[in-house]
Amino acid sequence: MKGTADATPTIRSPQSAVLQLAASAERGSEHPLGEAVVRRAQEQGVELAEATDFRALTGRGVEATVDGRAVLFGNMALMAEGQVSMNGLTDAVDRLQAEGKTAMVLAVDGEAVGVVAVADTIKEGSEDAIQQLHAMGLEIVMITGDNERTAQAIADQVGIDPSTGSGRGRVMAEVLPEDKANAVKALQDEGKLVAMVGDGINDAPALVQADIGVAIGTGTDVAMESADVTLMRGDLRSVPQAIRLSKKTMRTIKQNLFWAFFYNVAMIPLAMGVLVPFFGPQWQLNPIWAAGAMAMSSVFVVSNSLRLRGFRLQTA
Repeated sequence: MKGTADATPTIRSPQSAVLQLAASAERGSEHPLGEAVVRRAQEQGVELAEATDFRALTGRGVEATVDGRAVLFGNMALMAEGQVSMNGLTDAVDRLQAEGKTAMVLAVDGEAVGVVAVADTIKEGSEDAIQQLHAMGLEIVMITGDNERTAQAIADQVGIDPSTGSGRGRVMAEVLPEDKANAVKALQDEGKLVAMVGDGINDAPALVQADIGVAIGTGTDVAMESADVTLMRGDLRSVPQAIRLSKKTMRTIKQNLFWAFFYNVAMIPLAMGVLVPFFGPQWQLNPIWAAGAMAMSSVFVVSNSLRLRGFRLQTA
């Protein structure tokens, strides 16, 4: 649902200094948000410093030593854990989260000096995909590590809102990467059949746990290896398309089985003469006709299956 992240710093101290420290601390991180910060610094020509004692704190942020200073860069939970003095930046964090952005605080030597807002752009077609899934009567659950306010703001943009429309929507926010599989299991424990759509390394356990794991083809190799289905495109509208194609395929299989059995059940006993003792020899079918009927059943099955070639994906 989310696209490429774009980092925009909101600061109290000079912008370049905040961005330089944040990006330097994130150089060793493989998290998409950290990569967005580093990319923004590189785009602005900010020279990054060497970071030592780097440590990634799952679900919270990173810590490192940059130019001899202790740097924390992450969410409010990390700031609380590090007993960081916010210096009045809490309001800025709240405002950015209400705008649907992920606010990451930069703290130096225990003092908050700036906030970097990372906005996840909504992938094209996400809202349309959600609407199509709702129209199918499916419940959409958004599982994210973002805080509650940011997650709800993004959910509102794409139409995942339990208080409006069909009401088939739910947001599970502040879910740590290692807890995504547990979140899927919790849904299964409610008696639901769960199809998990993901594209990241952190999604892999949840894709395995789900009844049906669906990986985005533009995602990581680990996600695709863990999933049952891999979509060839990054467009989320491929998800309802895949569901429609799957339903049409199952319907075709059932039709083929019915008519194949119908021909055999009807024609073979007649050719064997099971009705002759009751109605006379005129009720015995010539075996040639029975063989022809079986051949026709094969022609029907093949022709019916070929109708799937007429299935057209909706891309608009």
